[in-house]
Amino acid sequence: MSIEFLIGGNGRKKVMFRADKANRHGMIAGATGTGKTVTLQVLAEGFSDIGVPVFMADVKGDLSGMAMPGKSHPKIDERVQTIGMEDFTLHANPVIFWDMFGKLGQPVRTTISDMGPLLLSSLLELNETQTGVMYAAFSIADDNGLLLLDLKDLRAMLNWMAEHRKELSAEYGNISTASVGAIQRRLLILEEQGAEHLFGEPALRLEDLMITDFSGKGVVSIMDVTKLIHQSPRVYATFLIWLLAELFEQLPEVGNPEKPVMVLFFDEAHLLFDGAPRALVEKIEQVVRLIRSKGVGVYFITQSPLDIPSEILGQLGTKIQHALRAFTPKDKKAVRMVAETFRENPEVDTVKAITQLGTGEALVSVLNGKGAPTPVEQILIRPPGSRIGPLTASERKEVRSRSPIRGRYEQTIDRESAYEMLKMRAREEARVAAAEKARKEQEKAARKAKAPARRSNRQSIWEAAAKSMARSMSSSLGRSLVRGILGSLLGGRR
Repeated sequence: MSIEFLIGGNGRKKVMFRADKANRHGMIAGATGTGKTVTLQVLAEGFSDIGVPVFMADVKGDLSGMAMPGKSHPKIDERVQTIGMEDFTLHANPVIFWDMFGKLGQPVRTTISDMGPLLLSSLLELNETQTGVMYAAFSIADDNGLLLLDLKDLRAMLNWMAEHRKELSAEYGNISTASVGAIQRRLLILEEQGAEHLFGEPALRLEDLMITDFSGKGVVSIMDVTKLIHQSPRVYATFLIWLLAELFEQLPEVGNPEKPVMVLFFDEAHLLFDGAPRALVEKIEQVVRLIRSKGVGVYFITQSPLDIPSEILGQLGTKIQHALRAFTPKDKKAVRMVAETFRENPEVDTVKAITQLGTGEALVSVLNGKGAPTPVEQILIRPPGSRIGPLTASERKEVRSRSPIRGRYEQTIDRESAYEMLKMRAREEARVAAAEKARKEQEKAARKAKAPARRSNRQSIWEAAAKSMARSMSSSLGRSLVRGILGSLLGGRR
């Protein structure tokens, strides 16, 4: 019998989620204020309860409440009764907080090398020529044993390439100073947005996202992105794509396990695809399709399913659709298209229901035992057992003090990498150039010393006076002779 947990119900029927189908991915969609965050919290709790580690990005800051038990409330009691829940309890979940800036959780870092040229080029919004230079930078670094760990390493690498572009171009293609300069300017913009916090060491170890607590519950890793998503949404999206790619590359094949080894929730999923080059979108599509065999489930949270490329949308087994607004003809067309993504249920008018769902209500379709989508059901989402809303600063501090990985990432490490090695290489090149210049100057001085002494061309005062007198006499004599000759000629004519 498969492991299941409850998503919600309508009084007549309960919708259960099968853990052995969780690696078929899913989606939570709906307009702002319709209950997507609570649904995300419910699914994350369900996975944690059955021992599955969860990673999620906290966009609004209110998912931190998962670390504390919820409080009884008449509306919660009413919903529990309506759904027919018999074993509902209020409880906390094991949580680790993460924060790229290191203020609200464990710092999150990776290295330039691990990020790779494709993701970096997308992050910097480089054109095709500049992307080629970025690929060349990674190839040159690999061929020369240079580690690219942080932004200063990449800047040093690009500067060195520009200075040696003539000798490098023969092997790595044209490296123009204009392209290098454009990339450097993009790096400055990225640094101003705080991206320097993302790159460096110690880098995030994936196993620290895949742990369970002493009771066997999956630890929920919550990354605070409340600042990041407004300051640099492209950095946020790039990090999520990198995390997905790293899990795909590092995890072993497990086929179709009875429950996933890990589940990822990507909030504001449209940011993963907006403005991304086609090559990157294709890479995401490939990873999402193949990572199922690694036992990883990926769940996208967005306002409209149409924000997700159709190639990926078609791979999502679980669909939870909250209300959509339809004020314009374009909105109404979108509602019809969304309705078509569900398996029909004669008891539910999907198109009509999408626009009339209340807060906390959703249209849901999951996968059955054969892997086929179930007919769509209109249900109430079950209440979470943990707090709905954020922790206080003191509560967050107390939870962080109990973190099993406390002290592992706080202190940065700056080991010898491309920046230091290229700096040493530049000093060595300057020393060799200075020695060569000194050698040439010595050779020049030696040649000058061996040459015979030349007589001075300067004249003494007496020599100059004698030459002047001689010129004067010869000039006067010449004029007299000319006058005499002409006089004789002229006189003969008379």
